[in-house]
Amino acid sequence: MSDGLSHVVLNAPSVGAFDQALSFYCSVGFQIVTDTKDSEESIMGKLAWLSMFSDGDNRDLTIRLKLNPATSTKEVVSTDVDYTLEDIVLVIATSNLPKIEQVLAESSKHCQKHEIQSDDKKSVSREIYTVDPLGNVIAFTNKASPFSSSLLDRYHPKHEGVPPTIELASRHFGQRKKIGVLTSGGDAPGMNACVRAVVRYGITKGCDIFAIYEGYQGLVDGGSFIKKMEWKDVRGWLAVGGTSIGTARCMPFKTREGRLQAAQNLISNGIDALIVCGGDGSLTGADVFRSEWPGLLKELKENGRVSQEECDKFQHLTIVGLVGSIDNDMSSTDITIGAVTSLHRICESVDSISSTALSHSRAFVVEVMGRHCGWLALMAGIATGADFVFIPERPPSEDDWEQVMCDVAQRHRHLGKRKTVIIVAEGAIDKNLNAIKADYIKDILTDKLGLDTRVTTLGHTQRGGSPAAYDRILATIQSVEAVEAVLRATPDSPSPLIGTSNNKITCGPLMKAVELTHAVAEAISQKNFARAMELRDPQFADEYDSYIASTIIDDQTMRLPEHQQMRIAILHVGAPAGGMNAATRTIVRYALNRGHTPLGVFNGFPGLLRGTIEELTWLSVDGWTSRGGSELGTNRSQPDVDMGMVAYQLQKHSIQGLILIGGFEAYSALLSLEKARDKYPSLRIPLCQIPATISNNVPGTDFSLGTDTSLNAIVDSCDAIVQSARSSRRRVFVVEVQGGKTGYLAVEAGLATGANTIYIPEEGISLARLQADVQHLIALYNDDDEEKSEGRIILRTESVSKTYTTDVICNILQDEGHNIFDSRTAVLGHIQQGGTPSPMDRIRATRLAVKSVEFVELHASAAFTEAHENGKCQPIELTHAKESAAVIGIMGTDVKFTPIEDLLRETDMKNRKSKKAWWYEHRPLVDLLSGRGLFASREQDERENRKE
Repeated sequence: MSDGLSHVVLNAPSVGAFDQALSFYCSVGFQIVTDTKDSEESIMGKLAWLSMFSDGDNRDLTIRLKLNPATSTKEVVSTDVDYTLEDIVLVIATSNLPKIEQVLAESSKHCQKHEIQSDDKKSVSREIYTVDPLGNVIAFTNKASPFSSSLLDRYHPKHEGVPPTIELASRHFGQRKKIGVLTSGGDAPGMNACVRAVVRYGITKGCDIFAIYEGYQGLVDGGSFIKKMEWKDVRGWLAVGGTSIGTARCMPFKTREGRLQAAQNLISNGIDALIVCGGDGSLTGADVFRSEWPGLLKELKENGRVSQEECDKFQHLTIVGLVGSIDNDMSSTDITIGAVTSLHRICESVDSISSTALSHSRAFVVEVMGRHCGWLALMAGIATGADFVFIPERPPSEDDWEQVMCDVAQRHRHLGKRKTVIIVAEGAIDKNLNAIKADYIKDILTDKLGLDTRVTTLGHTQRGGSPAAYDRILATIQSVEAVEAVLRATPDSPSPLIGTSNNKITCGPLMKAVELTHAVAEAISQKNFARAMELRDPQFADEYDSYIASTIIDDQTMRLPEHQQMRIAILHVGAPAGGMNAATRTIVRYALNRGHTPLGVFNGFPGLLRGTIEELTWLSVDGWTSRGGSELGTNRSQPDVDMGMVAYQLQKHSIQGLILIGGFEAYSALLSLEKARDKYPSLRIPLCQIPATISNNVPGTDFSLGTDTSLNAIVDSCDAIVQSARSSRRRVFVVEVQGGKTGYLAVEAGLATGANTIYIPEEGISLARLQADVQHLIALYNDDDEEKSEGRIILRTESVSKTYTTDVICNILQDEGHNIFDSRTAVLGHIQQGGTPSPMDRIRATRLAVKSVEFVELHASAAFTEAHENGKCQPIELTHAKESAAVIGIMGTDVKFTPIEDLLRETDMKNRKSKKAWWYEHRPLVDLLSGRGLFASREQDERENRKE
C-alpha cells in the first residue's frame, strides 16, 4: 500500500453485493479487522474493515467495505476487454500468487494473466487480473508495489512515455509526507484537540507529524522547538484548555530574515506542509510565507544555506488554515474553535453574578471580549436573559441610546424584576463610532435610575478552562479535514481554510475568508452596519432579532392587530431536556410582545385532560433561561388516551395554537393530534413541535434541545472517570450513556472524550466484536510505558443489546484482559438530563421559540382575517392544512417547518428515530483516533501467537 494512503473505500449498492464482496475478499486473503453487522432496523447498513497483512516488503492493504444504497451499480466489464487498459485498477501486491490463482480458478472467476520481464531480463513478475463482485478491476501481482522505490526508479520522469500517474507518484509517494502543525495568536480552548487530531490522523495516513512549539517563534528558532510527534505524545490532550505546544508573539517572523530562517528550519526537518490554527492575522502570515516560498528558497540556495537537492525536493509549501478564535470573528465559517467554550465561561460567570444581583436588587455591567465582533456578547445576552447588549455590528440606532437603555431597564423593574444585567462587547460603539464603555454605562444607570451598579470585566477567564464538548468535536473533525486537504493539495491550489457551514465541514480559499473578515471592520468604520451584519454567519442577524423580540417590551411596532391576537398553549412532553424552560420563556415573552395570551399546560397531557392550565406572565418566566428540567412538568403520556377530552379542553380554554416541546413522545403526540383533526374541529388549529430530547432522535432537525447539555454532562463525567482510571493505571471503564435506539450521544461523546471504542444500536454487539476489542486493548496496554499506563473508557448506549449488558461487557474485559488490565463500570443515568442548560441549548431554544410563535401566527392569520372582514367572531376551526402540523427544527443553519405528514417517510417508528443520521459519518473516527488502525497488525500477531 502506498505511503500517505490509509485505506481503499469500496461501496456496495445492495446487501447481496456487500455479502458477495465480503466473501470474495476474504477468500483471496483479506481478514476482517472490524466487522460491523447492522441489525435489520439499522439506518446505515453494513460496514466491514478488511486488511491483507504484509507478507514481505509490501505494506498492509486495508479496504473499507460499506453498504451504500445510494451507489449506482457499475456496468459489468466485458471479459473481452483487456483489463490492463482500464483507467482504474486496484493493484494488490502479494508473494502468494499461486494460492490466489487457485482460489480464483475454484470459484470460476474469469482471469487474465500477464508476465512482465524486468529491464535486465533477469527476472519475471506475474500479474493476474479479475473483476470483483462490485465491478472493480483487481490486479494481483508478485512484483513491488506500484509506488515502491524500485518501481519509481524504473519509471523515472526522465523516461519517455511515463504515465502521468507514475510521475505524480514519484513526487508525492516516494517518501513519507511530513507535516508541521502550530498554534498561533491568542490561545483558544480546543487547540489541543486540534493538534491531537492532526497528529493521530496524520499518522494513520502514513505521514510524519511535527509539532512546532511557541508558534511562529518556534518556527524561526528551530531546533528543539520542532519536534516529531508520536501517537502517545498527545494522550489526554482533549480535556486540556489552551494550547500545550504554546503560542507567542513573534516579531522576527514579520521580517524577511526571520522568514528565511523559518524556511531553512522547515527544509532541514523535511517539512513542506503546515497546518496553522489561529486567528486571521496568524493565517494571513502563513499565506504570505507560502507566497514568498520560491523567493526564500532561491535566496537560501544562493547563500549556501540549502543544497540544490533540497531546493528540488521542497519547491512548494502547502498551507492549511484552521480558525482558533474565541471571538468567532472569521467570515466563511459559522463557528470557530474555542468560541463555544468561551461562551460557557461567560454564561457561568453571568449566571453567578445574577444570583448576587437578585439578592441585592443590583445592576451589573459585564464586559466581554470582542473587539470587532459581538458574537460573544450577543450569544451571552440570549443565553443569560440579559436586559440589554451592546455589539459593534449593530450599535443603538438612537442618538440618545442612554435613555433607551434606561427605559428598558426601568420597564423591567416596574414588572417586578429585581436585577438588571447589561452585557457589552469590548469593541461596542454607538452609531457615530464612539466607544461605549462599561464604566460609562454604570454611571448612567447609577445617575439616572439610582441603581446600585457594579462593573465586571471577565478578561482572560473567557479563554480558560477545559474545552466544551462542541469545541472538542469541532476541532477534531476540522483537523481531520485539514490533513486531507494537505494530502490533496497541489502547487497551484490556493491555501485552504477549513471551516463549518450548515453543519458541514467546508474547505474554501483562506485569503478570501480573511478579506471578508477585514471587510466587517471596514463596513463598521464606514457606518455600514447592515453590511457588517450580512458578513457574519447566516444566523447572527436571526438570533439578534430573536433576542430583541423576546427582551424589549411595550414595542408597539411588534404588536399585532387585536383580531389577530391569539391564545397559545405550551405543553411539555416526554423526558426533561435542557432548553425546555428557555424555549418556554421566549415563547411567553415574544407572544406577549405580539399581543397574544400565552398559556402554560402543567404536567403534560394528563394536566391538559384535567384542565391544569394557567396564563403565563412576563415575570412568571423570569430566570427560566438558566433552569434545567421542566418547570411546567413533563411526562410520556399521549393524547390518544382520551382524545375527546383533549379536544374539549382546547375548546373550553379557547386555545388557538398549541406548541409541544419534547422528544419522540411529542412527535408521536403531534402525529396523533394531526390524525384526529378529521373528527374534532377544535384540533384544527396550528400545531407544532420544538424537538427537545437528549437522544436527538426526532426527525426534521439536526439538533434537538438538550443534546448539547447532555454531551457536556457526559464529557465532564468521563473526564473525571478517565482521571480516576489513569490514577489506577491499567484500568478500563465501561460507561453507559442514554440515547434510546440511536447512538448519537455515544458517537459524539466518543469523539469528545477520546473513547477507545463505542457500542451503538446502529451496529449492535457481537462476540467477535468484543474479542477484537479485547485484543486491541491488550495491544494498547502492551505498548504503554509500564510506569505510565493510561486509563481508558468505552462508551455503551443503554439499549444496544439485552445480552451484552454493561456489566457483562465489563466482566468479559476483566476475564479476557489476563491481568494486563482490569475493568469497572459507570452508569451515568439521569445526570445526562439534568443540570444547567448549556449556552448552545439556550440559544437554540430562543431561536426555535420565536419561530414557533411565528408559525402559529402564519397558519391562523387567514382564518382571522376572513372572520374580521366578515364581521364574525374568531372561529374555532383555523386551519386543516397539512402544513399547519409541523416539526420546527434546525437544519444546517436554517430553521425549517416540516409537515409531520412529510416526515413519516424518514421515520423509523419501531425504533423511535429518524432514518437520517448526519452524525454517523463521525463514527469511524472514534476507532481511528483511538489507534484501531495503528495496532491492527499487532492485534493480528497476538491472535496468531495464541493459535500456536
